[in-house]
Amino acid sequence: MTLDEHRVLITGGGTGIGADLARGFAAAGAGVVVVGRRLDVLEAVAAGDARITPIVGDVTSEADMHSVFSAVEPVDIVVANAGAAESAPLGRTSIDMWHRMIDVNLTGAFLTLREGLRHMRSRHWGRLITIASTAGLEGFSYVSAYTAAKHGAVGLTRAVAQEVAGSGITANALCPGYVDTDMTERTIANIVEMTGRTRAEALETLTSANPRGRLIEPAEVTAAALWLCGPGSEAINGQAIVIAGGEP
Repeated sequence: MTLDEHRVLITGGGTGIGADLARGFAAAGAGVVVVGRRLDVLEAVAAGDARITPIVGDVTSEADMHSVFSAVEPVDIVVANAGAAESAPLGRTSIDMWHRMIDVNLTGAFLTLREGLRHMRSRHWGRLITIASTAGLEGFSYVSAYTAAKHGAVGLTRAVAQEVAGSGITANALCPGYVDTDMTERTIANIVEMTGRTRAEALETLTSANPRGRLIEPAEVTAAALWLCGPGSEAINGQAIVIAGGEP
């Protein structure tokens, strides 16, 4: 598959899934803009690949997202990937944690998709992709704020899909299970600290729901995103696609 002459904007593009997405889309021939708050990690992703351009922006800032999209237009594939996860029992979930999870995981997706749609409407073709989570489709203990935000991101994407149906633009969410990234490593470290389990035991806790017994690879998420942008994907709209190895 080739995406020559397409431009892709990926939020949270400096690490984890976002970095893999950037490299995958660039390898497919697209021009890629990676957006994040830390220029150094964005530049590390872009190093050695002229197709990848770093630009600093905060997805929770309306002004930042407006400026970012205005600076890089035209853009016809937008991936709302920026996210964060924090855990605590509901009774110990502070209002600050709640706001942090909603701001980056939901408000960030809203601002990214809204600006993306505004800039691709006139092109009559576009792909809006939200990187959500299996937590956007079911409940998980100790991550109530994150789960609520990811449910909101999935619902937002489905609503946008209804608005763009028939326009040449599609909107879909990808919902991976635990992915082999630094964010998951922080989750493992938190389990070890809070429970006294070994790292292997903490990892088993995360992978036990996956019938394949392992973490999801970032490249598996990238492959699904590329498929949504390729030939034959026109009828895939408003879907929350689970990437979790058969997790019920």
